[in-house]
Parts: sequence; structure tokens; C-alpha cells
Amino acid sequence: MAPPLILLSSWKLKLIILSLICPFRMQLLRNTRFNLSKIVKKNSKLERNEANLARVRSSIKQAALVRNLTSTHQDPDYVPHGPIYRNANAFHRSYLEMEKVFKIYVYKEGEPPIFHNGPCRSIYSSEGRFIHELEKGNFYTTEDPDEALVYFLPFSVVMLVQYLYEPETSNTDAIGRTVVDYIDVISGKYPYWNRSLGADHFMLSCHDWGPRTSSYVPHLFHKSIRVLCNANTSEGFNPSKDASFPEINLLTGEVEGLLGGPSPSHRSILAFFAGRLHGYIRYLLLNEWKDKRDPDVQVFDQLPKGVSYMSKLKNSRFCLCPSGYEVASPRIVEAIYAECVPVLISDNYVPPFSDVLNWKSFSIQIAVKDIPNIKKILMGVSQRQYLRMQRRVKQVQRHFVVNATPKRYDVFHMINHSIWLRRLNIHVRDFHQS
Repeated sequence: MAPPLILLSSWKLKLIILSLICPFRMQLLRNTRFNLSKIVKKNSKLERNEANLARVRSSIKQAALVRNLTSTHQDPDYVPHGPIYRNANAFHRSYLEMEKVFKIYVYKEGEPPIFHNGPCRSIYSSEGRFIHELEKGNFYTTEDPDEALVYFLPFSVVMLVQYLYEPETSNTDAIGRTVVDYIDVISGKYPYWNRSLGADHFMLSCHDWGPRTSSYVPHLFHKSIRVLCNANTSEGFNPSKDASFPEINLLTGEVEGLLGGPSPSHRSILAFFAGRLHGYIRYLLLNEWKDKRDPDVQVFDQLPKGVSYMSKLKNSRFCLCPSGYEVASPRIVEAIYAECVPVLISDNYVPPFSDVLNWKSFSIQIAVKDIPNIKKILMGVSQRQYLRMQRRVKQVQRHFVVNATPKRYDVFHMINHSIWLRRLNIHVRDFHQS
């Protein structure tokens, strides 16, 4: 009997050491045993979920065959219509199915401020608002993880950077260790990560370091749904499994005073941008246009004293939205709020909700190499074409508005719809059956 006693003593010693090193790993070791009979019962729920999703996929495919510009489905609040959608009928069918079927389980593990928390008043407000709304539990969430179709990893990259980044050494290892340990905990305590290798799990980040943070866990980077403002295909963003979501700068936490603007006939500025040097694309833009003092294309690194930024936006026909150090820019949503046609100037950027929205119908996309030709390109847009695009900007605005209490089809629901579409792209089979 001596060997078992030695092994038991060794195991206890490891537990003590690991508990001192990392509480997450201690919790992992306590939760690695599963009851096989319970897993068998859970499999039947998974099979029912997958069968239901198969029905939904078929329903959406049938809806996509209808090429009308207006959805054929009834809706008391809003019926998608017009060329702002790739397929209005398919989007509407998918959205209605999401409202009936979609369930999210938010893992309870982790403590604020890094987990279950995020900023609601800043350039990162999209991240914080979404996390807080899910935590309220009023939309899509379930307390039964077996009912869920996707699982939310509730860490905030903004908070990880704020509390764990070491600027003196530029060391991000503590951020990486925290994410690795968190995945270890939930994969040890629950069967859901392991059965899909993370494919039905999602993280959400509006920080530039969102992609980097996910890279510490290979399956998180390559298999999980990553909802990112920094949707850069040259840095591993994969539109078939990752979702782009809008960067929204809410200084006060509210959109009051940001929405709307004068009619097109009262917009005297052809194109406008104001912003400091922030990355190579902005350098090219400022270098080309800042000192020209062209009354049509007004580009500033800093606005003159007494000049209102919002007034400039609302009095412009086109609003220039160049990428900064990373591809996303809050100016895209600022333009949409001000009913100014956004001009996207970027490389390798996937705009938000691109699987549903036809961005070419309500925005201009200019290649970086064409920055010197901005005025020529925009002057080449006919008045008739501009008026159509501006009307479409007003229509698409509803999908980007942040509401204190989310309303159907607003930005909160559109983000969820993007996640829902990625879940429809995969079929989960329990690893005990594969």
C-alpha cells in the first residue's frame, strides 16, 4: 500500500503549490471529473439544438431565394427593405429566427474589474456596453448552459490592458496568462469548450489588442468566434468565423445630440476630416490635404479654436474615415450618426455587419493609393447618386444606434445577429460521440 500513499501525498503537494501560483488552476483541478451519465443526457439536448439549427439554416436558404428588395415577412417594428441589404428577405428571416432560438450562456467565473465589466464612456464603449447588457440577462441569455448555442468569455481586453499591462517593459505576458488560465478553468469545469474546441465560444473586444490577446490560446484565435473592432484580415481576422463590430466613441455614454443633421441642400462642405497623426494612412491624408486649405476638402490635424467638430460633421456631404494605427475608426459611426456619407480609407478592413449590409450602397470606399484623388472621386459622384446614398445612411443608422435599453434591430441586436450567423456556420458534435 506504500505506493498509493506516496502518490496521494505528491498529489496534495501539487495542489498546494498550484493554489499558491494561480487560483484559476486550483479551481481547474477540482473540476476535472465529469459524471458520464450526465454527459449522455446533455448530448440529447445538443442533438436537439443542432437539429433546430439545421431547420433554421434551411429556412434562411429558402428566404434567400426571394430577391425582392423588401422582405416578405411581417414585422410590427421594422421591415428590412432597399439596397442597403445584401438580401433583405434572408436577413429578416434570420433575425426573426434569432429572436426565437438564440441562447447565450455567460460564464460566471472571474471577478470584476477584469471580468464581467467594461468601459461604457470612451472610444471602447462598444465593448463595455455589450458586456453590461449581456450581464443584465434581459436578452438572449440563459442560466442553463445545456440550452445555450454559444458561450461568452466575459473578459474585457480594455480592463486586461488597464490592470495587467506593464508599460515600462511593454510586457503583455500577464494578459496572456490570465486568458490561458481562464480557458483552463472553464474547460476543466464544463464540457462545452472541449467538445467544440472553442468553436461555439466567443470573445468581444474593441481594443486594438483584441487579436493579440486571443493569440495566447491557439483555439481561441483559430476556432472561436472573435467579435472585434480591429477586423483586419492581414492580422488573422477570418470573416467566416469572426465578426466585425463598430467602434463607437460615446464620451458621455449617450447618443443624445449626435443623431441627425441638416438636409443635403444645407451641407456646404464636400468632405471633412479632423484628427491627429495616428498611423501611416492618416499621415498620407494629412500630408496630402492639410496644408492645401481647400474649401471643398477640409482636413485638419487640429480644429481651429472655436470651431465645432460636430458642426463640421453635420455640414459635410462626405466624412472621411481613415484608419489609424489599426483598421477600425469611430469616425464611421460618427458619420452615420450625423447622416454624412462615410468615406472609408483603409486596407484589409472588414466593415461591421458586412454579411448583411451592402456597404457600397451607402458609403464610398477609397483605396489608400487614391488619397491624392479624393476630391476628384467625390466630385464624380452625381447629385442623384449622392442623395440616394445619403437617404440610405439615414436608413442604416438604426443598426448602429446605442440605446439605453436595446431596441430591435439596433447595434446591440446586430452584434448578436453577427454572432448568431457564425454559430450557424458550424455543427457541434460531442467529443464522446466522435
